[in-house]
Amino acid sequence: MSKKHADPAVEAPDERPSKSQLKREMHELQQLGETLIAMKPGERARFALSDDMERAIAETARITSREARRRHMQYVGKLMRKEDLPAIRGEFDAIEREKSQRDHAFHRLEKWRNRLLDEGDSAVEGFVQEYPHADRQVLRQLIRNARREAEQQKPPTSARKLFKHLRESAELKAQD
Repeated sequence: MSKKHADPAVEAPDERPSKSQLKREMHELQQLGETLIAMKPGERARFALSDDMERAIAETARITSREARRRHMQYVGKLMRKEDLPAIRGEFDAIEREKSQRDHAFHRLEKWRNRLLDEGDSAVEGFVQEYPHADRQVLRQLIRNARREAEQQKPPTSARKLFKHLRESAELKAQD
C-alpha cells in the first residue's frame, strides 16, 4: 500500500501566473515604455513618471546599438512595473479621446467646407450662425476663388485657405 502525501502545493490550484503570462505582461510593459519614449517631451510631461523612468527615457536617445537598445527596453519594462500603471493607462485613454474629438471636429469642418463650396451664400449664413466669429466677406471671397480654381483645374489653394479659415473660426468659438 502506497502512502499518499498531502502536499498542499500539489492539491491547490496554482494561483501564480504562468511563465508565459509573465512574459506577455513584461512585453506589454516594454511596449508601453516604448510608446512613452516615442512621445515628444511635451506630450510625455502629462504623465506622472518616476525620476528613474525619466532618466531611462532620456538615456534611450544615447543608445545606438541594437542589442544595447533591446536590453535597455527590458530595463524600461522592469521600471514600468514600479510606475502607476492605472494612471498611465488613464492618461493614454484621455489622449485617445482628445484625438478622437479632434478628428471628429476636423471631419465636421471638412463637411462644412464642402457644403460651402456646393451651396454658396445660403451655407455661409448657416456657418456664421454656428460660428459668429467667422468673417462673411472672407468666406465668400474664398468660396468664389475656390470655385474658380476648380473650374480652371488649378491646385485647390483657396479651398485650403477656406478650410484654414473655418478651423480658425471654430477655435475662436471654442475659446468663448
